[in-house]
Amino acid sequence: QNTHAIGASLFFICIYTHIARGLYYGLYLNKNVWLSGVTLLMTLMATAFFGYVLPWGQMSFWAATVITNLLTAIPYLGVAVTTWLWGGFSINDPTLTRFFALHFILPFIIISLSSIHIILLHNEGSNNPLGTNSDIDKIPFHPYHSYKDLMTTTSMIILVFIILS
Repeated sequence: QNTHAIGASLFFICIYTHIARGLYYGLYLNKNVWLSGVTLLMTLMATAFFGYVLPWGQMSFWAATVITNLLTAIPYLGVAVTTWLWGGFSINDPTLTRFFALHFILPFIIISLSSIHIILLHNEGSNNPLGTNSDIDKIPFHPYHSYKDLMTTTSMIILVFIILS
């Protein structure tokens, strides 16, 4: 359990670094990829929440009330999702089995959402996530042509001086 929790914390550090990189480079302008990433983050946070609640064996009424209010705010589905999550209409007896099942199932959904995130990224033509130079073996344009032009100009001036003298 301890290794699982430490690994999850490290994973969140990696995720936050990834988000910071996206903010720094302005990748939020690519709306489809960014929104799929936000959906991915919300699913990841839900998974972490269910895993965090599991060892307690119980939950405070405050936390249960907050969760209930958030879920019931979902249009059309909110009440049904809340009733299903708590196992009934009462918030004082949440079922940990259901939380364990969600904590187990959601990582597979995260894998699917990650695939969608990557597919959307590559649909936009981004195949160089590190931004490395892919043509380092080629001669750069500027030095070659600058030296060639300088050599040609020098040769022509010398030729003109030879002809005039």
